[in-house]
Amino acid sequence: MKCIIFAVIALTTAVSWPADAQRRDIDRQIRENRDRLEQIRNERESLQSELSTLRGRARDVTTELTNLDQQRTATVRLVRELDRQINGLSTQLDTITFELVLAEDAVTEKEVVLTRRVTEIYKRGTLWAFQVLLVAESFGDLLSRYKYLYLVSRQDRRIVGDIRQLQSQIGAQRRDLLDIRVEVDNQRQARDVELQQFANLERQRRRTLASMQRSEQQTATRLQSLVRDEERIAASISALERARRASGVFDVSTLSATDMGALEWPVDGEVIYEVGTERFTDGTRLVNQGIGIRAPVGTPVQVVRSGQVVWAANYGTYGPSVWVSHGGGYYTLYLYLSRITVRDGQQIRDGDIVGESGGENSDHGPHVEFQLRQAPPDSETPIPLDPLNWLRPRRR
Repeated sequence: MKCIIFAVIALTTAVSWPADAQRRDIDRQIRENRDRLEQIRNERESLQSELSTLRGRARDVTTELTNLDQQRTATVRLVRELDRQINGLSTQLDTITFELVLAEDAVTEKEVVLTRRVTEIYKRGTLWAFQVLLVAESFGDLLSRYKYLYLVSRQDRRIVGDIRQLQSQIGAQRRDLLDIRVEVDNQRQARDVELQQFANLERQRRRTLASMQRSEQQTATRLQSLVRDEERIAASISALERARRASGVFDVSTLSATDMGALEWPVDGEVIYEVGTERFTDGTRLVNQGIGIRAPVGTPVQVVRSGQVVWAANYGTYGPSVWVSHGGGYYTLYLYLSRITVRDGQQIRDGDIVGESGGENSDHGPHVEFQLRQAPPDSETPIPLDPLNWLRPRRR
């Protein structure tokens, strides 16, 4: 019997562990796992919000594609973190399951020992402590009997206490197993959701990439058309200037150098591009001969000075356009209109409305392009001037 008792005590020592401390460690680990996942999810949500903002502004496919790539990266990190957490929890699940089996085996062995002790007691009948002590033949025999009774009672109490402790430990381990299994199931479901999210992002990225390629082709086509239209505008204005000089009409200009910095704006709005070379995301370039002024479609556009309308019709890529001759070789052009309200040959005064803004389908969105050109005295070919030097100073 002593061998059995020692074996049980050794086994109990081997499987004994601070259940409360391990449970706190499990709870802490689950909280840390959730915090890491929440941090990555917050990062991705910020990117999703940024993407919505980008789509609400003028379309920039390259920036949108970059944002989608960043979202894909965040989702991959999230899936990898979930895989890592699932593997860690699975390992912990195996460990606790093994420890639970050991604890249950220890309880079984202690119950066997306790059952054997009870059986032996019942076989021998009722044993009264005072009877054992009174039949002692000597004082030494009395001490021996007392020590025997004391050791037997202490051993029985220890076995009962160990059984209760192990049963409490088993209960805690089973709760831990349940918590970890629930967490593993949650993580696996979250992983499935993230994999679906990754698949959606990948499809969206392919669509955006295809849209980007189409946009680049369309942009290249539009740029070629714009270059041709600019050449045609220059040639057309040169022809108008030659005809003007030949007829002697508008010898006195309504525009002069004294008007620099004093002209009213044709439309209120933000300047979205200026005179000069503009580079696009696909590497192509366009030389702007005027400035672009952002304005909602349908905004009235006014002439900056009195003059005569020399063109009021569609003009290629620029759509509805109005050109006004101010005499003395000065011309102003109002491009990307949605509607024209004047006609060829019409005399107009300062501030008259020549049309309404458009440009909705242009690369820059709704806006008006305003050009100012002047033919030098020794040339019939008007050259582009920077309108910002002629318009009233204002915040751009």
